[in-house]
Parts: sequence; C-alpha cells; structure tokens
Amino acid sequence: MKPNKKNILLVDDEEQIINVVRAYLEKEGYNVFTAYNGKEALDVFNKESIDFIVLDLMLPDLPGEEVCKKIRLKSEVPILMLTAKVSEGDRINGLDIGADDYMIKPFSPKELVARVRAILRRTCKDFVKADIIEFNNGDLIIDINKMEVKKRGELIKLTPKEFKLLIVLAKNLGKVFTREELVDKVLGYDYDGYDRTIDAHIKNLRHKIEDEENKYIVTVYGVGYKFLED
Repeated sequence: MKPNKKNILLVDDEEQIINVVRAYLEKEGYNVFTAYNGKEALDVFNKESIDFIVLDLMLPDLPGEEVCKKIRLKSEVPILMLTAKVSEGDRINGLDIGADDYMIKPFSPKELVARVRAILRRTCKDFVKADIIEFNNGDLIIDINKMEVKKRGELIKLTPKEFKLLIVLAKNLGKVFTREELVDKVLGYDYDGYDRTIDAHIKNLRHKIEDEENKYIVTVYGVGYKFLED
C-alpha cells in the first residue's frame, strides 16, 4: 500500500454500484474498502484508518442515517451520502446529522469522484488527524490515544465528556460549532436535555486548560464555540 493514499469506505447494498464506484475511485489512486450493510460498515470503520466515507442511506439492516450518527459520535471523517430519496426534507436531514455532501441516485461516478476530491481538499486543511496535538509551544498537549491532556507539562484531569468536547474542537481549528452540534457530538444525538448544558462543560474545560496568557476556546455570540487557531 502506497503511503499517503487516502482510504475510502464505500457502503452500498448494490453490488453493481460498489463495483463501478470502486473502479473509478481506485483509478484515481484511492484505497477502497467496501461494506454491504450498516453493521459491516461500522466494523470496517472501527478497524481501519478511514479518510472518507461514501454512504448509501437505504441499507438492509441499519439505515444509513443511523450509521452516520454512530460515526459522528466519534469522528469528523467526511461523509458523502448516496440515496434514492429525492425530497428536500431528506436532503436537509442528511446534512443536519453530519453529512458533508449528498448525491441522489442515479448519479455520475465521475461527478462522485470529483466531489470526493473537492471535499478532501477542503477538509484536509482543517481536520487534524495527529494522535498528539500540541499548542503554543507545548503549553497544551493532547494525547488522543492515551486520553491525556497536559497543561505546561502537568497532567490535567478531564471528565470523559470534557475530553471528547476538547477533541471535537481541537481537531477542527477555527470551525464554529453550534451548541446543538456539540450536544450531538459530545452528549449523543439521543440526548433530550437542555442544550445549554454544553455551556457548563465549556466553562469547566476553559478553567482547566486556559490561563491569562493562553486562551483557546472562543465564544461566537449567537452561534456557539470554536477552537482558536494556533
């Protein structure tokens, strides 16, 4: 396997679509993993280092929307949805739950490849995939694999939700998240409590990782929060 080649997970229950799209993607130099249902897709995603997902919504076991939601609980990997659903409401719902783009069947494989390229160009600039993220010459160090955060060399104790919130923000430098988006990503899409709960987690996180010299989390008034670019 060549280094730096992007790994794409292609999820569809139609073998002909899998074969055609895989051929186009491989011709462009991508490594392609395939899955024919939702459970298989989640298994592949959890085992492999996936950079992009092409996801059919009408799968035989789990709906594609459910697969998308489960992935969004742990990752910001770009997702392009494929579907035969044509209503505006369906498209809006797909984007609302975390899809980066939406294509309606039947579609052009050439256009799909072009969209994959465009989304990867856009997201790779902002999406940090490193296992260790460092800010301000080591003032703040986040070790994702060890689930550790250090402030000026000292280990900081974060709750699981605080750590997850920090990862979502720090992996998307400068991107503004609404409170609703952060609730979905940190507390879970089925959380039905008050969305201002996220404000309390932000306050606690700021208290633990910030000081007078280094501020990291920025409030975007009337919208939500973002992580200040280093």
